Amino acid sequence: MRLYWEHPYESAFSARVVRTWSEGKKHFAVLDRTLFYPNAGGQPCDTGTLGGVRVLEVLEEGKAKGDVVHLLEAPLPEGAEVTGELDWARRYRHMQRHTAEHVLCQAFLRAGGWEIQAVNMNSPVCTLDFAAEPDAAVVQQAEALANWAVYANAPTRTFFVEEDELGKYPLRRAPKVSGRIRIVEVEGWDLVACGGTHLARTGEAGPIKVLKFERYKGGTRVYFSAGWEALELFSQEHAVLTRLGERFSTQGLEVEKPIANLRDEFYKLKGENAALRDELAERYMRDLLAEHPDHKIATLVPTVVLEAVGKRLAEWPGTLALLVAPGEDRARFVLVKHLEHPTPLPAFFKEVLQPLGARGGGIDTVMGILPAGAVHDALDAFRRAVAEGKA
Repeated sequence: MRLYWEHPYESAFSARVVRTWSEGKKHFAVLDRTLFYPNAGGQPCDTGTLGGVRVLEVLEEGKAKGDVVHLLEAPLPEGAEVTGELDWARRYRHMQRHTAEHVLCQAFLRAGGWEIQAVNMNSPVCTLDFAAEPDAAVVQQAEALANWAVYANAPTRTFFVEEDELGKYPLRRAPKVSGRIRIVEVEGWDLVACGGTHLARTGEAGPIKVLKFERYKGGTRVYFSAGWEALELFSQEHAVLTRLGERFSTQGLEVEKPIANLRDEFYKLKGENAALRDELAERYMRDLLAEHPDHKIATLVPTVVLEAVGKRLAEWPGTLALLVAPGEDRARFVLVKHLEHPTPLPAFFKEVLQPLGARGGGIDTVMGILPAGAVHDALDAFRRAVAEGKA
C-alpha cells in the first residue's frame, strides 16, 4: 500500500517487512505499506530510516504497478514490524518542486501553447523541456502566470479514474500509464495524470522563479527553482550582490555598471598586453637570429613569450632551438625546428633532454618541463649535441 498518495504530509508510519533480499552489500526490503516515495516521474525518492536502519534509496519494481523497494544500509528481518521515518525536509522540498512543476507547465501552455516533453526535479534547480522555439516573452509571461496561480492559493486534490473514463477529463497531457490512473488537480488551473507527492495548496509552492532558458535538442529547456529552494537561492545571490556593492561603493542593482566598466577595462588591457607580448616576442626572435647566424639556438627566455618566440623561430629555415623559461621548482622548455630541418625532434629530445629529467612531447615542436636544477645542463647538452653533429 502506497501511503504517500493519501498522506503526503505524514512523515512516520508503522509497517511489516514482507520480503527481503541482499545483493552483495546491498540490502532490500518490501513492506506491506510505505510512506517512502520511489524514484519516479522525475521526482527523487524519499530517504529516512526503517527500524532505525538508513534508507538509502527507494525504487519501483516495474512500472507503477510493482512493489516499492527500499534499499537499506543493513538488512532487516523478514516479518518484522518496523517504524519508518522520512527525512521530512527533503520530502517537503520535493513536494514544492513537483507542485510548482505542474503550475509552471500549465502556465507555459497558456502563455505560448508550449507542451512539456520531459521533466527533471532531481536538484534544487529543476528543468522542463518543451517542444517549442525559445521565446523570452513567453517565458516572462509564464513565470508571471505561475506566480499568480501561487498567490491564488488554489487547493489541490488527487483521485483515481479508470482508463476508459479519461475522456471525461481535460488532461494537460496524455497519461503514460494504463489501467487505474491517478489524477492530480490544481483547482481551476491544471489537471494531469501523476503519481507524485503534492502540496495541499499552490501557495506553499512559491515563489516560482525561472532562472534561465536555452535551446535544447530542437526545443527549449527551462530552468526553475521553487519554494524554500528558490528563497535560499535568492538569499545567496543577494548576499553576493551586497558584497559586490560594498566593494564598488554602490548598492544593489547599481553594481552592474561598475562591473561592466571593469570588464571593459580588463579586455582593453588584455588586448594591450597581448600586443606588447607580440612585440617583445618579435624582438627576442630577431635578437636571437642576429646572435646565432647558423640558427642553432639554446637560451633562456621569459615564460610570458616562451611559446611565441619558439613559434616565430620555427618559421626561419635552418632553425633548431631550445628555449627554456626558468621557474622556482621547475622550468618550461620549447624545442623547435624549421619544418624542413632533418632532425627528428622526438628522438633528439629522448637522447639529449630526457636523461636530465625532462618530460614532454610533440613531433615538430616538443614542449615540456625540466627540473629547475637541470636548466643549464640542458642548454649545454643541446650545444654539445649540435657540435657533435647529432642535429
